[in-house]
Amino acid sequence: MITITNLTKGKLPLTLPADALDPDQWPSIDEVMHWSSRMTHAAVVLGIGLGVALVLHLACFAFLRRMARRSENPAEAVAAAQLYHAFRWAFLAGGMASAAGGNKLIGKLWSGIEGFVVPALTGWVLYALVKTGAELMARRAITSGDELTARSRTTRIALISRSMAFVIVFITVALMLLGVPAVRHIGATLIASAGLMGLAVGAAAQPALKSLIAGLQIALTEPIRIGDFVVVEGEQGRVEDIRLSYVVVRTGDERRLIVPTVKFLDATFQNWTRVGGITGSVVLPIRPGFAIEPIRQAFRAAIDEMEAWDRRTGDLVVSESRVGSVELKLLVSAANPADLGALRSGLREVMLEWLRVNAPDALCTET
Repeated sequence: MITITNLTKGKLPLTLPADALDPDQWPSIDEVMHWSSRMTHAAVVLGIGLGVALVLHLACFAFLRRMARRSENPAEAVAAAQLYHAFRWAFLAGGMASAAGGNKLIGKLWSGIEGFVVPALTGWVLYALVKTGAELMARRAITSGDELTARSRTTRIALISRSMAFVIVFITVALMLLGVPAVRHIGATLIASAGLMGLAVGAAAQPALKSLIAGLQIALTEPIRIGDFVVVEGEQGRVEDIRLSYVVVRTGDERRLIVPTVKFLDATFQNWTRVGGITGSVVLPIRPGFAIEPIRQAFRAAIDEMEAWDRRTGDLVVSESRVGSVELKLLVSAANPADLGALRSGLREVMLEWLRVNAPDALCTET
């Protein structure tokens, strides 16, 4: 046993005896002085480490915000807002790790939590970086000017960023479990089985894994993009969101269709905005014996005044001739399905009104 000199002799205590802290007795003055000095030293070292870390964190983000205000570029402001909390705790962990090298008591505390804290903060920082990068790239894609390119990039960024976030969370949880002795075997099992996950749960989760792979295929091959107008199993609407396992389609009456992603790879569907422009028609039945040329001229005059017409297709043809009626088909084109719907409705109204005023007998009343 290492001895402690007596304070009454005017000497400083060096260390405590092995049985100094008896739980059934009040601590002596030597014990109080010893532990208070150690705790004070640990608190001072830890406070300096955390204080320096906070100062560095504040300085870095103050510089980033200042650069954002000067450049008037929202990228720096978005990055500062998204990364602020994750990097603050990462800086604090770095300050505590530095303090652990200058004090054994802090070193023991840090060694006990290091295996859990470091993977958690690393995963948080990587997750924040992925989300920040995805948001910045999505904003840049939206402001690119080309709508089709913007929707294509937005779709790809959303799917790839979500896949990366899933992988980061999975690996982070596995590494955190490795840092806890009581459940270390679970973390080791997760790491060891990461490459064989598909085989291990393939029988039970085959639909989910198939949808996950389908989401990645959609991100790479782009059969659909966010904002595309599609027709799936008789339902038509605009693609509102694309997830790894399902696609949200908003219909014209504001319903939301949740369609598995595999539907867009295994079955046929219509994508009306895959290329620029779409063509439609308006059917106009009239009685036989009336001149068609005046109707054609009225049709051309009507579409010339409609902003929704993109001037690619605009023609009147006789599509059907029956006993008692002649079917005229007005072929028109527009840039997108919404414009085409407005163009068809407006054109139908204008032409019926023209027939009512100029050739009321031409209107076919028989079915």
